[in-house]
Amino acid sequence: MKNKLLIFFLLAMVLTFGTVDIASASETLVFAIALDAGDLNPGNTLGVKVVDNIFEGLVKYKAGTTNIEPCLATSWEISADGKEITFHLRKGVKFHDGTDFNADAVVFSFARQYDPNHLYHQYGKWCMWRYMFSDIKMIKKIDDYTVKLVLKRPNASIMTSLAMIAVNIVSPTNAEKYKEGAFKNPCGTGPFKFVEWVKDDHITLEANEDYWRERASLDKLIFKVIPDSSARLMALEASEVQGMEYPNPADFDRINDNKDLVLMTQPGMNVGYLAMNTGYGYIDENKNGIHDLDSEPLVKTPGYFEPLTKKKVRQAINMAIDKQSIVDNIYMGTAIKAKNGMPPFMLGYNNDIEDYPYDPARAKELLAEAGYPDGFEVTLYVMPVSRPYMFDPPKIGEAIQSYLAAVGIKAKFYQVDWANYLKELQAGKHQICLYGWIGDNGDPDNFMNISYATNGASIGVAGNLAFYINDKAQELLSAAAATYDDEKREVYYQKSQEMIHEDAGWVYLVHSTQNMVFKNNVRGFILSPVGGEYFYPVWVE
Repeated sequence: MKNKLLIFFLLAMVLTFGTVDIASASETLVFAIALDAGDLNPGNTLGVKVVDNIFEGLVKYKAGTTNIEPCLATSWEISADGKEITFHLRKGVKFHDGTDFNADAVVFSFARQYDPNHLYHQYGKWCMWRYMFSDIKMIKKIDDYTVKLVLKRPNASIMTSLAMIAVNIVSPTNAEKYKEGAFKNPCGTGPFKFVEWVKDDHITLEANEDYWRERASLDKLIFKVIPDSSARLMALEASEVQGMEYPNPADFDRINDNKDLVLMTQPGMNVGYLAMNTGYGYIDENKNGIHDLDSEPLVKTPGYFEPLTKKKVRQAINMAIDKQSIVDNIYMGTAIKAKNGMPPFMLGYNNDIEDYPYDPARAKELLAEAGYPDGFEVTLYVMPVSRPYMFDPPKIGEAIQSYLAAVGIKAKFYQVDWANYLKELQAGKHQICLYGWIGDNGDPDNFMNISYATNGASIGVAGNLAFYINDKAQELLSAAAATYDDEKREVYYQKSQEMIHEDAGWVYLVHSTQNMVFKNNVRGFILSPVGGEYFYPVWVE
């Protein structure tokens, strides 16, 4: 199987395979997704890629890379101090509702997220703004087709971040029409227009006939919700769908043996982990995305659990789990063992760190030293859905449960629907949980400052699910984000990883490959390092 995976990986990630005998000309593509959308407003959406095809931003990722290229902005200039970016906007572009794209739309799309007094700020949580865009001070209209983005401080990752879906441009007219209902009536400038959303069943898009580039090849694009990976594969084999996400590695031989199917795979820009709630977070009273030491004291999280406040306990849990066995027997070689919180190919990865060994005997000793010779009982939050970094959370949870039991820790499962799962984790209600992160923009800041920084430990909107508080590490991460010197950034990230590793708030489990399957008469799809599902240009023969 591994040899087959290697062959497929060496292919260029673009579907250029022959058609199947049963294929007929088709203008519709049905793609099976594991998780229904919770929101189709790009500023609110997390984890569901349907909106990639409806909206566009000032810049976009070049296909198959994290390099940026012009999109709704044709060019830009960055000031000498790195704090102002002037964008020149594309003319002649229409939103799906027929209104003009212009500077007013750009200002509206940004200001509704950062300005609490904006009339439409109330209609979103704008979670990614807090994580990725809090360095933006304002955006100003210069003229109808020129805007200036003003930063509070230099930000080395801001241009790649601007290609993220969270800051894609929405129609102000559509927002005014639907107000709080805009999340289910999306309107952008992208290659596909929204048609309908049947909750927990499907989302239908159609080609944008007035698209500013060449019209999409597909007339209709349907995202079919099928939560179970085996059911997704059966639907694909039966030609009920033409593509699917998150196949089960146990099915890879079956997929590769089917001449009508093509398995696409590449290294994933992700990490899957077990997070341990270390007990304290803060309330971000002024919603600036920063822990203000003088006015925002640390408070206990709702999931405060005394054993997990002790470093030796967290280190013991790291040593109790056989990560290599999980990679070999559950991921079946479609992942590599993780020892840090970001993939090894990224800037600033600290390869000198020694991973915690699988050592149950030493884990028991550490538990005894921490005051828990007989172990304890803990609640493990288990994701209810497949994610790229964790295709079968219950199975992985069961493996972790058994490893912990072997050192005296009894882990009880807790599961809830995905929307509430996210809410409860961000609120710090969990004790330990399974989760992970998919890189949004290819920059290390997107992993380190979101998932492991003190600023991310804000109760209610946390990205730092260990609620790990380390002001020195935060200083390093903030310095890394503020410099454009890659050599300095690398040092900052490496030093912060040493601290984070020592304090052991996470068990970093895996970096998994990204996998999708298509009928072999589907053409033109390119895997995205940021996990996007872009169907322009894709066609079915």
